[in-house]
Amino acid sequence: MSGMRRAPRPSHGPAAIASSPWIVVCAGLVVMVVLLFVALGAYRGRSPAVDDGPPPAGLPLPQAPVTPSDLSSTPLPERAPVLPGLSPRASGPPPSTPAMSRPPPVGPTVAPTSLRPSAGVPPQQPPAVSGRYRVVQSFDGGFIGEVLIVNASGADHGWTVRFDFAGGRLVTAWVEGVPQGTLRQSDGSFTYVSGVDVPAGGSVALRFHLERASTTPRGCTVDGVRCSGF
Repeated sequence: MSGMRRAPRPSHGPAAIASSPWIVVCAGLVVMVVLLFVALGAYRGRSPAVDDGPPPAGLPLPQAPVTPSDLSSTPLPERAPVLPGLSPRASGPPPSTPAMSRPPPVGPTVAPTSLRPSAGVPPQQPPAVSGRYRVVQSFDGGFIGEVLIVNASGADHGWTVRFDFAGGRLVTAWVEGVPQGTLRQSDGSFTYVSGVDVPAGGSVALRFHLERASTTPRGCTVDGVRCSGF
């Protein structure tokens, strides 16, 4: 039967693999699984590297546990010697004694320099004779004024009264019950010199009558000392 041909046999080479792609996929999966197991084994077999360098900054250093025997063998720091009058708990000086609790000094009391009288300067004495001004009576066109002279000294004393008024006319001046003195007038200024001394510790009243003048004088003095009362 030479006329009949035999059917070709299927090829088992690369052509067969190319015609069956699932075989390639399965082979790739097997290779990946094998590689995965190899990598896991190599990772587990590695030991952590020992780093002999200093620890990173900011991390606390490990410390060995402290035992009671270590505490007993550790020397304690020496304490500073305690000075007299100082407390071991205080770092400052001892408190001072209040000034009010100190005993007063023994001996004569010395007055401050500012209160002592200056050497060679006698204390100021009040004037021996002084005057006090007042208006006794006022009426239409004039008034009657008075200067009361007071002698504060221990002896009889003469006196001189001087008073000034703006304008006006002096009618008269007198001292009641005693010899009259001397009256002088000049440009609105009037001066009366006593005719009798004022007794020690006593007083006399000089009165005067003025017309067309203010009841308040521009000036009034007794022996050069300003009068009071105006």
